[in-house]
Amino acid sequence: MKKLFLVVFAITLLMCGGCKKKETNDNTTALKGTISISGAWALYPLTVTWADEFRKLHPALRIDISAGGAGKGIVDVLSGVVDIGMVSREIFPVEIEKGAWWVSIAKDAVVPMFNEKNPYLEEILRKGISQNEFRDIWINEKVKSWNEITGKLDTNIIDKNIINVYTRSDACGAAQTWAQFLGGNQDDLTGIGVYGDPGLAEAVKKDIFGIGFNNVNYAYDSKTRNTVSGLKIIPVDLNANNIIDPDENFYANRDAIIQAISDGKYPSPPSRLLHFVCRGRPEKLIVNEFLRWALTKGQEFVVETGYIPVEKDEIEKGIKKLDE
Repeated sequence: MKKLFLVVFAITLLMCGGCKKKETNDNTTALKGTISISGAWALYPLTVTWADEFRKLHPALRIDISAGGAGKGIVDVLSGVVDIGMVSREIFPVEIEKGAWWVSIAKDAVVPMFNEKNPYLEEILRKGISQNEFRDIWINEKVKSWNEITGKLDTNIIDKNIINVYTRSDACGAAQTWAQFLGGNQDDLTGIGVYGDPGLAEAVKKDIFGIGFNNVNYAYDSKTRNTVSGLKIIPVDLNANNIIDPDENFYANRDAIIQAISDGKYPSPPSRLLHFVCRGRPEKLIVNEFLRWALTKGQEFVVETGYIPVEKDEIEKGIKKLDE
């Protein structure tokens, strides 16, 4: 009887030990703690989606996200205020010298826009605006009225068809990328400064003579995937022949512009890579694992959120940087 008791006791210990081991393994896969992220408006919608999906796997994990422009993201991360900076432009050499380390995690673009009630709407959609004309609007200030673009003058319109130019007041990737397309930097852009993508879109919606630029996910409605109500995208006359040819006409909805960016029909800039930036290679386990997930499983959510996945070599490069 004593021997039987010892055998039963031993089996019970083994079973409990196995249960305990399984519980420990489950706990080690569940990440805990807080990841703080700030920066580019361009990356905000995708980062929110990723955070929601990642927390389904790790419900004890907290991810705090705030938008404020790429400039804020890079300053915050390099000063240690946040774990990750969202940056929607190239990383500058001076930032690399200060310890900026990054992985490229998606791609999108900046698009020019104007008010849907602009009296020259149909003409602008038909002929578009060329890169040189955009440069003369935002940088050189040589083109100041809509009739100079269209070659037509509506004498019934007050203020002689003046173009009201809007730009960003915050240091951001959208303005830097748009300026690079025009041959300059953000500081070269003229116009009324407005904070953030939502603010700039709202300013143009309220001004029938307004012109501005926005990241794709603020120019198109996330639900309908059509252009945001009150706005129209200005087609870029890429070959400068004063007409939007069929292969230049890809702005009808978000799916169309994303496909054009993916196919390389929409140039870079104003299309560009988007980055997660850290101050040095992240040693914090939860940050490292979140970045690794974003580069792998997280790519499944990129297209449906309105972005373009990065190329395979960028994924491999990012994983290699995390493993170094």
